[in-house]
Amino acid sequence: MGKTKIEWVNGDDGSLGATWNPIRGCQAVSPGCKNCFAARMAARGLPGLNSPTTGEPFAVMRDSGPRWTGKVELIESALGLPLRWRKPRRVFVNSMSDLFHESLPDEAIDRVFAVMALCPQHTFMVLTKRPERAVNYFRDATDLRSRWFDVLHDVRVFPGDPRRAALGNPSRAGIAEGIYKGWRSLQLPNVWLGVSVEDRKNKERIELLRNTPAALRFLSLEPLLEDLGELDLTGISWCVIGGESGPGARRCDVDWIRKIVWQCQAASIPVFVKQLGAHVIENGERRIKRDKKGGDMDEWAHDIRVREWPEAPDAKERGDGR
Repeated sequence: MGKTKIEWVNGDDGSLGATWNPIRGCQAVSPGCKNCFAARMAARGLPGLNSPTTGEPFAVMRDSGPRWTGKVELIESALGLPLRWRKPRRVFVNSMSDLFHESLPDEAIDRVFAVMALCPQHTFMVLTKRPERAVNYFRDATDLRSRWFDVLHDVRVFPGDPRRAALGNPSRAGIAEGIYKGWRSLQLPNVWLGVSVEDRKNKERIELLRNTPAALRFLSLEPLLEDLGELDLTGISWCVIGGESGPGARRCDVDWIRKIVWQCQAASIPVFVKQLGAHVIENGERRIKRDKKGGDMDEWAHDIRVREWPEAPDAKERGDGR
């Protein structure tokens, strides 16, 4: 769980980035899922990628490519990992799945949020293609606060109670009470919530994101599959853009990226261009890049060489040096 290769997760100041996958398993929901790298990884059946309870794979290889089995599971052994990381990190939550998958019970999501609440030194980035579930999860504020409070009091939630070591042995009741008071607005300063938008049809996810409590909201426009047109960036604090890479990568026109960059700059929103993808179209023609993912900024037009990060909402209050 060292420094991740995902560029936008690592800090602009050199701070550590990491991925954390307490949930495994997923299913395709939109065109952006067609060439899912997580499904390809899960279908390999490597040790540690199958279900720890049944041994069954979360994805299988078909003639048409890797396909999810539909099984989704909370991984107990991975749940408490961030509690053991003492140095502040930016953490991409469920890079191999979706925290708001429809098959995942609310109780499992509660436990993931409990861990994030207990790690104020880290910044957690939660990215979903299922904002409808996220809206529903947060709908009943009174019930949700009560559930969070119960999870933080439950001695069975984290075997061995690694929180005591991480937090200097405070009492469990004290931790729960402090977090309960801090979560009355249903948003935690160190949890960012984002949605993936790959085409015009799924721009509706942005509006659903706006209706979900979050300290910071961001967009992942990757894999960018078409010109998204005008974007309503009201309430959005960051945009990440990327063309598709890997086997079967679909085309990405540099002008699609350029238009988004311009809109973000006009709205004074930080924007991060991750890569152009493996199938780059520029000035109407395909361009072959030395970097197979189109991630070498030296090969890009100057006006899209932009990699900016948002300022964490609570950076000064947390005193973590960022």
